[in-house]
Amino acid sequence: MREMFGKSGRPDEFKFVPFISPKSCGSFNCSSSEYNDYLINDALRSQHDHIALTWLLTERSTGKIAAYMSLVMDAIKLSGAEKELHNLKYPFRTIPAMKIAKLAVDCGFSEKYKGIGTFMIDTAERLATACNIDYCAARFLTVDADIEHDNGVLVFYEKNGFTPNAELYNKNRKTISMRKDLYQ
Repeated sequence: MREMFGKSGRPDEFKFVPFISPKSCGSFNCSSSEYNDYLINDALRSQHDHIALTWLLTERSTGKIAAYMSLVMDAIKLSGAEKELHNLKYPFRTIPAMKIAKLAVDCGFSEKYKGIGTFMIDTAERLATACNIDYCAARFLTVDADIEHDNGVLVFYEKNGFTPNAELYNKNRKTISMRKDLYQ
């Protein structure tokens, strides 16, 4: 039986740190080779080019990576109905957001703990809120749910408060654009 991550003090056994070297990710293995390759081959380059900032959740005792996420600034187009739903009475259609560009959990840690992915989303929300206070505005947390590599990802994000964006919802896509209002 898997332990609940966050319910029994487990986050104290982990630390959330910025990604600085691909040397530390050799043992990371999630269910998608594309996401494994991104961490090892592309995450650092994306940081150096100011495209995405990657964060790691590492186990304190071993230094192993339990999960990672890459964050970027974003803007989403909302339909008139979607703007009304969020009580956004502005003449422009594009609304600022912070996007989870990549989110992956190591299979070994996923087998041992339940809730690491939700913990990562909660952490992204805290970072977006802190950004709003000190640096720049982001009304939403967004994600492109990668349904090509994980059929259950849409349900996972919906359970974490995300809704599909009508403007970018297309059943032929490999991803579904989703949003979570940080202030509702």
